[in-house]
Amino acid sequence: MEKHTLDNATDTGHIHVGKGLNEGALGVVGSTVIGLASTAPLYSLAATLGYVILAVGAQAPLVFIIACVPMIFAAFAYQELNREMPDCGTTFVWGTKGFGPVVGWIGGWAVAVSAIMVLANVGEITGKYFWLLLGNQEFADNRVIVVATSVVFMAIMTFVSTIGVQMGERLQMVLMTIQIVAMVLFGVLALWHALDGSNPGSIAFDWQWFNPAELTSCSGFIEAVLLALFIYWGWDTCLALNEETKNPRKTPGRAALSSIVVLIVLYVGISVAVMMFAGFGDTGYGLTNPESLDDVFSVLGGALFGPWGWFLILGVMLSAASSTQTTILPTARGTLSMAVYRALPAKFAELHPKFKTPWFSTTLMGAAAIIYYVGMSILSEDMLADSLTSMGLAVALYYAITSFACVWYFRGTLRDSARNLWMRGILPGLGGLMLTYAFVQSAIDMWSTDYSETVLLGVGGAFVIGIGAILLGFVLMGIWWLRPNAKPFFRGESLNRDTPVLVPDE
Repeated sequence: MEKHTLDNATDTGHIHVGKGLNEGALGVVGSTVIGLASTAPLYSLAATLGYVILAVGAQAPLVFIIACVPMIFAAFAYQELNREMPDCGTTFVWGTKGFGPVVGWIGGWAVAVSAIMVLANVGEITGKYFWLLLGNQEFADNRVIVVATSVVFMAIMTFVSTIGVQMGERLQMVLMTIQIVAMVLFGVLALWHALDGSNPGSIAFDWQWFNPAELTSCSGFIEAVLLALFIYWGWDTCLALNEETKNPRKTPGRAALSSIVVLIVLYVGISVAVMMFAGFGDTGYGLTNPESLDDVFSVLGGALFGPWGWFLILGVMLSAASSTQTTILPTARGTLSMAVYRALPAKFAELHPKFKTPWFSTTLMGAAAIIYYVGMSILSEDMLADSLTSMGLAVALYYAITSFACVWYFRGTLRDSARNLWMRGILPGLGGLMLTYAFVQSAIDMWSTDYSETVLLGVGGAFVIGIGAILLGFVLMGIWWLRPNAKPFFRGESLNRDTPVLVPDE
């Protein structure tokens, strides 16, 4: 490995080398595709739409629009911080520079926790839908076979991530193309059959679906927004690959915003078409049918695609598989950055001599996700479901840290121009407040035993798993703090507001 540490810094404050990653490997399109892939849009919408409609009825498209607002505001924060410091450590680096080592470390930990939790879920979806694609319902219902298949897929995607982002980019181009085609075709067919009257339960389009005045339940609205908020999660992968992107100060931010815009169009457009075709009934194709809430698309796929229903199953499987690979990327690079600034053992900073990827961090993150998934599957399938629910806490936490870090870091420049005031201050600040509310409200909801599939310590299992995972970060941070190698970081010597970060030249 070529060693790039803080010793490379010069007294002039300019860094002539990055961390040794493969610089300039991604362009705008590749970065945007990876950002989209991380959100697993086809599977995310399929698994969420029914529950959102159950909470707010016909106002589901409006909820998808409202839920993207804090994400856009957070994306502005990412964009501004990335222009100043395009470091692959993202939240860890920016949180440390804004609020100190403790906040930065916990922000980095939240990124890792959320990734490991979601990897367990998308890995399982990949394994299950692989057998559904082959038409083997018996294997798809067999827990042992599904878990074993999922582990194989997770291992393969970890290997692909180790080979390099260019290999991953090419793979994601193929997977995302199939996924988007499946989504668009699903929406077009739903609209076509809604208009031709083939389903008696179909309903006409109504502009009132976008009318906020039609929202009758405050609690239902909040529940729906919290559900919809996290189907946008994943676009920040673009920023974690900034040091491997052409024009690292500008391209990742643009790719992130582009990803969110594409997601808004897909989520709103397809949800409207599906609502028109299926209606809101609780039987048959109805979107509130309790038997299909977990995946409304699989039920409708047969009616819309006919003998080509396997194509939709393929799309869902590839949606989960592509997210498996892209979710590993930001976590591995985040721990690489933490190791470079001595917030983690130096081993995490080792790069593969040929592929210029953080091979140890990547392998460890993949292994951690597999162990977590298998362990949760053995303990309880319900606990695995609760861990996915609780993931939102970690996501809201590190997005909020990044948003507030932007406001605080740039506080001295907010009066320089109207642009600075809005893009570095007001909008990121509002995003941080919204995400903080999402964190608090989610935690309150998860406390209830009715919210979760399991009960742990007398409260909802999702609360125990989510808050427990975050608190575990403080324990691990404390253990590392006691190590001699960690002293420079926690004393604010290896990384602080004035430390030039190790990023590649333009």
